[in-house]
Amino acid sequence: MKYRKLLRVNLTTGAINEEDIPPLTVANFIGGRGFGVNYLYNELKPGTDPLGPENKLIFSIGPLAGTGAPSSSRWIVTAKSPLTGTYFRGCGGADFGAWMRFVELDMIIVEGKTESPVYLYIENGHYEIKNGKNLWGKNTVETEQAIKEIHGPKATSACIGPSGERLIRYATIAVDRGHCAGRGGMGTVMASKNLKAIAINPTGGVKAPSKDFKALIARELAEFQRFIRGEPGSPPFSEKGTTGGVDGTNILGVYPVRNFREGSLDEWKKISSDEYLALKVKSVSCYGCPVHCDREVRVKSGPYAGVSTKGLEYETIWAFTGCIGSNDIGFPVAADLLCDELGIDTISAGVSMGFAYELFEKGIITKKDTDGLELVWGNHEAAFELLKKIANRQGLGDILAEGVKRASAYFGRGSEDYAMHIKGLEMPAFDVRGVKWHGLAMATCPCGAFHNMAFSTQELFGNPWPRSVDRFAEEGYADINKINEDWTAVVDTGIWCNFIGEWQVPSLNLLRELLPAVTGVPQFADEKTIFQVGERITNLERAFNVREGFDRKDDIYPKRFTTELLKKAGPSEGSIIGNFGKMLDEYYAIRGWDQNGIPTIEKLESLGLGQIAKDIIKQRK
Repeated sequence: MKYRKLLRVNLTTGAINEEDIPPLTVANFIGGRGFGVNYLYNELKPGTDPLGPENKLIFSIGPLAGTGAPSSSRWIVTAKSPLTGTYFRGCGGADFGAWMRFVELDMIIVEGKTESPVYLYIENGHYEIKNGKNLWGKNTVETEQAIKEIHGPKATSACIGPSGERLIRYATIAVDRGHCAGRGGMGTVMASKNLKAIAINPTGGVKAPSKDFKALIARELAEFQRFIRGEPGSPPFSEKGTTGGVDGTNILGVYPVRNFREGSLDEWKKISSDEYLALKVKSVSCYGCPVHCDREVRVKSGPYAGVSTKGLEYETIWAFTGCIGSNDIGFPVAADLLCDELGIDTISAGVSMGFAYELFEKGIITKKDTDGLELVWGNHEAAFELLKKIANRQGLGDILAEGVKRASAYFGRGSEDYAMHIKGLEMPAFDVRGVKWHGLAMATCPCGAFHNMAFSTQELFGNPWPRSVDRFAEEGYADINKINEDWTAVVDTGIWCNFIGEWQVPSLNLLRELLPAVTGVPQFADEKTIFQVGERITNLERAFNVREGFDRKDDIYPKRFTTELLKKAGPSEGSIIGNFGKMLDEYYAIRGWDQNGIPTIEKLESLGLGQIAKDIIKQRK
């Protein structure tokens, strides 16, 4: 067994200590997301205020980070969410995960709170909490540049922007501007601790891997590149990234429009992947990724001409088109740039604006509430001004900065029916009435409406592994949800990119070879063992939420999905969620949970989690 190391930083006392991660923790959780939930569950008291000093902010990487393994250097941040009150994990890219490996840290656990702004500086074996007053107020790009000027061009940093400092509940943590841990307010937690950034500078160089391991990586990388070159969807993905989702979801009729009333956007081809490809300036890649799906784009004409951003994804395009009923190709670019620099989750921001637009249409809010902004469908200029108000907590923006669940409680008057969220997390860019099992995964996700923790490639891409799925059926596929959830949890331990993990079979084969070599745990060569790790992580995340009081009552959709037919949706026209209770029952049974969605003692014990059974028993009482 190879030992792994964490760094524990107490901002209240100033204490910084290295700790070994126990071998049993590695065997049970591998790394990344597994490490995060294990430490969060064991160290956080139930009922902890997410914005209080007692909350933990845990950065973790997987054993493959920085090794040269393809697409494996992502990083995960774990905390109790200030937006949802649940367990939460965010995931980011660029080079921060590799840099953590180069300074020989698998985890950084931040505790407590300082009286004034600071940043954490890390070299090889050197750790220091430094004065960050000069960084406070800077945007993410300015912060990263200032750190490089102080510590050298190789220094990389995970930082927050001004919106995080204002405690917007869905603030992000950014690396290299566009590579964010974007959802759930992880940047808000970081800001609540007065921590502006974590900067890493691996000045001592990188330890060379053994010849045998280098040979293994070279062989696996060559095999992986052969696979992705032969995969029909790979060349477009390398060229277009996730922008292809605009085409696919509009064709399926599940591109949410006008606050989830319709399933396709008027003249959506104006914002198609081909149109965004025409704006592409260059390709961008995360550390060690052979796919190069990221890109920089620049608007050529219109009111946003000349504006450029990098890391523009499908979800962001949708957030600033579908949510407000606009097909302007430039607005998502300008909005993405603003959100990346100021540190705002684009999905929550877009859905919050779509919510406000519908309230304006219904007369629940008026120009008096919007400071004169005409929030009529398609008005992207007004949306841009509203986005700035959210970022600066001004007027209506101050209310929307709390998320749609809290905003609807503020407005009342039936506005709850138009608040599109699950457990307080705003819905992502898929209308669940047309992809019902993908939707079930969001309803039961421990983080709320998170699309990337059990992505249903079977429904959205026609993936036949492990079998095909009827996306309109309301029974018979809960086992596919379980497989997707457990597999994604495994991917998040590597930490492999989710876009690579979507090719399940070749990715699984790679992990079975790489994980034993890098961890020294031979059991990871066994497929059953790997999937059991994923199931263990999923159950522990559920147990965290159960301990906080969450159960079946919280696995629920916004009212619209169960009472209104999906319109303007092509092949999904007229779809509705008819018997969600039956879907939940089937899923809970497959999971080994009781009818309230609480893991049974028998299930926990079978996964080696019997020690948390007392928490479950206490919650049942």
